Order: sequence, then C-alpha cells, then structure tokens
Amino acid sequence: MQTNDFESIRNQAEAEAKNITTPQGLEEFRLKFLGRKGLLAQIAGVIPTLSKEQRAEFGQKLNILKSALTALVEAKERSVIIKDSGSGVSRADLGLPGIAQELGRLHPLTQVIDEICAMFSRMGFIVVEGPEIETEYNNFTGLNIPLEHPSRDTFDTFYIKQGMRDEGRETKYLLRSHTSPVQVRAMKAHKPPFSIVVPGRVYRPDAVDASHSFMFHQVEGFLVDKGIKFSDLKGILEVFAKGIFGENIRMRFRPHFFPFTEPSAEVDISCIICQGKGCSVCGRKGWLEVLGCGMIHPNVFKHVGIDAKKYTGFAFGMGVERIAMLKYGINDIRLFFENDLRFLKQF
Repeated sequence: MQTNDFESIRNQAEAEAKNITTPQGLEEFRLKFLGRKGLLAQIAGVIPTLSKEQRAEFGQKLNILKSALTALVEAKERSVIIKDSGSGVSRADLGLPGIAQELGRLHPLTQVIDEICAMFSRMGFIVVEGPEIETEYNNFTGLNIPLEHPSRDTFDTFYIKQGMRDEGRETKYLLRSHTSPVQVRAMKAHKPPFSIVVPGRVYRPDAVDASHSFMFHQVEGFLVDKGIKFSDLKGILEVFAKGIFGENIRMRFRPHFFPFTEPSAEVDISCIICQGKGCSVCGRKGWLEVLGCGMIHPNVFKHVGIDAKKYTGFAFGMGVERIAMLKYGINDIRLFFENDLRFLKQF
C-alpha cells in the first residue's frame, strides 16, 4: 500500500474499525493512524519533498483523510462495548439511562440559622461571627461573670491551652460556652449605635440526652443606642417570634436572672401543638420557653468602655436546636447530629 494512496488507507481503516470491540483496541487503532508517529504523520513527512504545486493538492487530500479517520474514531467511541479486561463482563450498558446525581440540601439547623439571621437583617441587624476558641475574659469576666460567680460552675470547662498575654498576665483559653463573647469583641471594636446578630456553635459540659448536647448552636443578638428601652426589646422579639412560629402565637416575659443583663427575662410562646390549652409537649402548662433576654448590664458597658449613662441596650440569646425542634415538632436533639438521611431529607 502506497503511503499516498489515500483511498486504500481509508478502506483499510474502515475494515479494521469494524473489528474493534474494546477501548484498548480503539486506542491502538487511533495511535496507528492518528498518533504522533502514526500513518498520517508519516504521510505528512513527505510534504517537504514535494513541489509547491503538488503540496496544495496533497495537503488537501491528507486533511480529508484525517477528518474521515477522526470521525470514524468518534463514531466507534459511541458504539464500543466497554468490558472488564479478560472477564467478558460488561461494566456499562450505554443503552441504560444515566444515573441521576441527587442534589444536596442545607442541614435543617443551617436553614433555621439562615431564617433567623435573615429575619433580624430585615430589621436592621448585621450578622457577625466570632471565634469558637475564646479567652476566659471575653467568655466570663467581660460579661460580668467574675471568677467567684456561681453561674460559672456549669460552664467553666473545656479549657484547651494557656499563654502569656495582656501585659504579662496569664490568659486562659476555652471553647466558648455561649455566643455572648462576641458582644465584648464587637463593643470594643465599634462605637454605638449598632445592632448585631451572632450565630455560631457553643460548648457546655451537658450529658447528651433527648434535649441536651455538649455542642449546640446559638444565635445572640444585641442593640446599643441612646434611649433604648425594654419595650424596644419586646417589640423586636415579638416580630421574630411571630415570623418563626406564626402570627397566632402569644408571648409572655418571665423575670429571670442573667449576669450580663439587668433586668432579665425568659421568653415563652404559647404551645404550638395545643395552642396554649396544655399537652404533653408543654408539660400541661400551655407555654414553651424559647429564649432569654434583658437590658445590657452597666458592668458590661464598663468593661468595653461604653458610657452607661449615655447609652443603653438590650441583648437576647436562643438555642437554634430548641427553635428547630419547636418549629418542626422534633422530639430528640440527637437526630440533628446523627447524619441519618432519612431524617435530613425531610427538610
């Protein structure tokens, strides 16, 4: 066969292609005719020896042959049967429909966090995040929780390392027990007025059961400006509660104690299961606790350098798992962390 006998080369290639049944055979065929050292490359090497008049016609015929062989390889790729080497067992049936790639979705806790933050963003709050590894000062002292305060007993844990900072004083680090340390950070970094909401993970030494976890999520919110009153806090939280649980819910504020707010309150909503009539979910009381809140304590302002005589503010905090469990009727917090797709696909 002459290397410039284009018709014979094409006929030979078509005859050999009919016998190709494996990817290996197809690759050998491609290399033989179209590879860098293949037959067409050898033919192209003749071009410099031709006269100027012969080159144009020769090159045109060569390009036509190359296009025909390329199309032959592509057609064979679509029809070749892919088999395991030596086993004769088909790995893929090109006649079968493709396997659909199922799209993922946001975790229900992420969905609730996004919903809460979006709601407060529409009311003028900005979303800020803080580190999960905090200093003892930001986590406790700066929030009016000194070393001897009894409320530290249940949270004073998960210390991870020590260092020497702050003018030679020893600084201790721990996994934060609430998102409130961001209050200290934000108030030191910004001058009032500001309104901030803080989502994030927190850690406490709680025994794991249906309603407790050593790691969970919180959303903290606080607002500081001149003339802020408790009635402003109540209005903000009413908009939030009705946006999350529906317009028909009722709210109540119960006096409570938090070291970093004064006065302080727990916020309850009417049971979304029995509409306040009393059931097993609400302990026959008709009310469900959803969050804590209060006016920012003057000592907190003192620690961050804000004049408590000039500015006032409020703060609130809620457990995201608690909100999600009430919103979706979930009775076990552990379901959020077991990664069971049968549960997660419902949201």
